[in-house]
Amino acid sequence: MTAESVQYFNRVHAANISNCLMNCESSYFSPEAINFATFWVGAWSTLCCLSTILTVITYIIDMGRFVYPEKSIIFLAACYFMVSIGYIIMLLAGRENVGCDGQFVRPNMTAPATCTIVFLLIYFFGMAACIWWVILSFTWFLAAGLKWSHEAIASYSLYFHLTAWLLPTIKSITVLAVSGVDGDPVAGICYVGNQNTTNLWAFILAPLFLYLILGLSFLSAGLINLFRIREAIRQQGDQKTEKLEKLIIKLGVFSVLYTIPAIIVIACHLYEQHFKEMWDASIACPCGANPVRPDYLVFMLKYFMYHIVGITSGFWIWSGKTLTAWRSFCSRILCRKRPRDKFTAISYTRAASIPTSSTKSSSLSSV
Repeated sequence: MTAESVQYFNRVHAANISNCLMNCESSYFSPEAINFATFWVGAWSTLCCLSTILTVITYIIDMGRFVYPEKSIIFLAACYFMVSIGYIIMLLAGRENVGCDGQFVRPNMTAPATCTIVFLLIYFFGMAACIWWVILSFTWFLAAGLKWSHEAIASYSLYFHLTAWLLPTIKSITVLAVSGVDGDPVAGICYVGNQNTTNLWAFILAPLFLYLILGLSFLSAGLINLFRIREAIRQQGDQKTEKLEKLIIKLGVFSVLYTIPAIIVIACHLYEQHFKEMWDASIACPCGANPVRPDYLVFMLKYFMYHIVGITSGFWIWSGKTLTAWRSFCSRILCRKRPRDKFTAISYTRAASIPTSSTKSSSLSSV
């Protein structure tokens, strides 16, 4: 319960109880479990940061190599890099200064600067990453299914960027306008929908469902066309379908690497949405006969799946060409730092001319 001197008095409620807020240190789990959750989130966000920054740097040193559809993976990795930075800022600032306000979990109200920055990094770039996955699936469909050239796809890159950055901007501004930013009682970040199921549906679950369906639709259409092309080639007697089969396998592996984490994240959010009221009621009134507590592993699985796509995005660019690009880049750096060879300066002076015998004879005759 909040006291009258607290700024949230008569402005908040939890578990259908006015002036009630969650405790920051022991909301759903013990302090020891919360500390491990902080370590868990920090470890995966750091690994995601390293993987994605290597992907982005590889693109910077060899831009000409990446064209659409593969170019979308670079922007997807850049988005996950910014998401990991948001988690790292939370670790550096401390969960009590980000997702919590002193001893209370931060409610749905106007958030301070640090909380707002963490929210924008995680939510804005997280949604942008989902849109870039849809764009990647769409461009794969154009290239593999409809046989569009890289140049034809690249001519629409402006529209891709407008879609990928404008939609998350509108949603982020809307969340801030309705004061929907709140604290995550487990991870300690600032996000949306942690304490309001309506915001959870409007700003997280509905967009994630939409992006997942769109992406899977484009991937399915592309795979179907690829299989048709493969069968047509084989019926013509041409058995050289290795490149096409590699493309099918690559597309299938990528769809699995993104789809499974996306489905698990949605399932974890649905689990929270369904049982949240019962959890809050059990915390507010622990005297019940059968107190309900959330499953700790579900939360750990959700945070892991939030980062796994960013971690695996780097696998798509690591190949022999990547090693060659890095070797060339390192060689250029080392050559710039290598000191120039110092040569000994040798000065040549012209010796005085020695008189010849003819000169001597002429001089003697003159005497």
